[in-house]
Amino acid sequence: MAAKDKGTTRVGFRNRNEQTNIRATSLRGTDHGQVVYVLQCEPCGEVYGANGSDIHLRKCPACQGGRPKLTFAP
Repeated sequence: MAAKDKGTTRVGFRNRNEQTNIRATSLRGTDHGQVVYVLQCEPCGEVYGANGSDIHLRKCPACQGGRPKLTFAP
């Protein structure tokens, strides 16, 4: 890993809000230079898309009042 890489885009990474990175997509995210990642909320099971830059602090849009989810292909 690079010096600044915290591993948040690694499959299986789980942040402090119990959101787990499931996989990357090839879709462009809404932040500059980002792609959409698929996250799953461990408490409620919601599966949703998020920018890679948001993974470390992301909250679930369904049960934690997080930002709206990004669309991704199944």
